[in-house]
Amino acid sequence: MEKIGLLKNTIQEYAWGSPRAIPDLLGQRNPENKPQAELWMGAHPKAPSRVQYNGQWVSLLDLISKSPKDVLGEKTAKNFDNKLPYLFKVLAAAKPLSIQAHPNLRQAREGFKRENARRIPLDASHRNYRDDNHKPECLCALTQFWALSRFRSISGMLSYLEKVCAHGLEPEIKDLKRQPTSDGLKRFYTALMSMDARRQNQVVAEALKQAQRFTSDDPVFQWMLKIADDYPNDIGVLSPILLNLICLEPGQAIFLNAGELHAYLKGLGIELMANSDNVLRGGLTPKHVDVPELLRVLEFEDKDATLLKPQASIADELVYPSPAKEFELSVITLNKGAQYRSPVDRSVEILICTRGKATLTDYSSQTETQLQQGASALIPAAVERYAVRGEGVCYKAAVPI
Repeated sequence: MEKIGLLKNTIQEYAWGSPRAIPDLLGQRNPENKPQAELWMGAHPKAPSRVQYNGQWVSLLDLISKSPKDVLGEKTAKNFDNKLPYLFKVLAAAKPLSIQAHPNLRQAREGFKRENARRIPLDASHRNYRDDNHKPECLCALTQFWALSRFRSISGMLSYLEKVCAHGLEPEIKDLKRQPTSDGLKRFYTALMSMDARRQNQVVAEALKQAQRFTSDDPVFQWMLKIADDYPNDIGVLSPILLNLICLEPGQAIFLNAGELHAYLKGLGIELMANSDNVLRGGLTPKHVDVPELLRVLEFEDKDATLLKPQASIADELVYPSPAKEFELSVITLNKGAQYRSPVDRSVEILICTRGKATLTDYSSQTETQLQQGASALIPAAVERYAVRGEGVCYKAAVPI
């Protein structure tokens, strides 16, 4: 494939999704008011995009399989075993997502092999590893976006715990005070996740009762109560006091690596990650929760969330640098009369227009592809160079060169 191709993408209807945000972005109706949580752009086997190619809609998986070097580029095809290494998403959270973490590459390969040996079907509800890849990810806010990311400082955690759980978690709080280290944090969180349901319910009830006293002082307590509305008696209600609570403004982005506990709470954002669907959950979900496996992959370090600072690349483009080898996120802001010109040395890219409209021009063939708001396109590596003009905003997924 040597041409720019429009994409048709799958919408995942998870329970926490917004019934309005993605339909509004795409200019589509949602008459049944179903929760539309994620728009997937890429070649994950669970929901590959379809590409407009020679008058037909063809699976991106099939196109890559037939012409990996043309689509991916020779270097990317070689480095990632003829696979598109990233998965690009629009994420729309109306309710909190599950508390979760992702395995590193070694853990993912071992876990996938282990569950295959046990002959657990890939679509089984109790399966942890649906592929053999890791899942570093970044998220850039399109609207104000609330999230939880990484364990907060142990001193801050203890301050919150003593306000809301001084009685119910007295032994665990004392133990954490005695050893305010990574090992102490691991022991504390393990005790919290492993206690019997009756005691968990008592701890949650105490925490919520106390949190009501402080809601005017701190959004942490407000979020505890909001989470409890959707997930009563879930120990995940304590997550806003255990993890860093952050509010991203539009254009701000965070990065999450393997083993980092996190949850997205509310908002619309662009998400870019390694091409994986491996999730270990720790609460706030009706889905499978495997506490021992979650504890095995978690990194018990208290540190601030990683905000990505965008850097100017070329005219009209800002890049969000991250340590990921599989992906690079950037945003192209188009003003009337201006034109973005792609670099010569580039990889396979996916563009989505999130505001306004854009025209993509292939320099070699001089063919044009129109992107209205919500539309997306694949730019194969075989397209030597292209330009973008119009008035609007486009987010771009690429492989770092």
